[in-house]
Amino acid sequence: MKSTLMQNPPHPGAHVREDCINALALSVTDAAKALGVARQTLNNLVNEKASISPEMAVRLGKMGWSTADHWMRLQMQYDLAQVKQREDEIKVQPISAP
Repeated sequence: MKSTLMQNPPHPGAHVREDCINALALSVTDAAKALGVARQTLNNLVNEKASISPEMAVRLGKMGWSTADHWMRLQMQYDLAQVKQREDEIKVQPISAP
């Protein structure tokens, strides 16, 4: 049986917000400066309006907040879970072998 967490993982931005920014008592503005990104870019991520890009994953890794690979896996798991929730809506036409 699959766990509910794996079927509906939290947005990776929630991890950045709670485990990185809030854990260090940083403001979004200060964290954005440290990461070298615009405040709005980080704000969109932590408010779950944007995905973690490969570049952001590298930036988070360089901050010592896990690894780029870890962040990309979280994003992929989240994205795939979102698509699987609407899997029945996805229609394909199987191709027969000649």
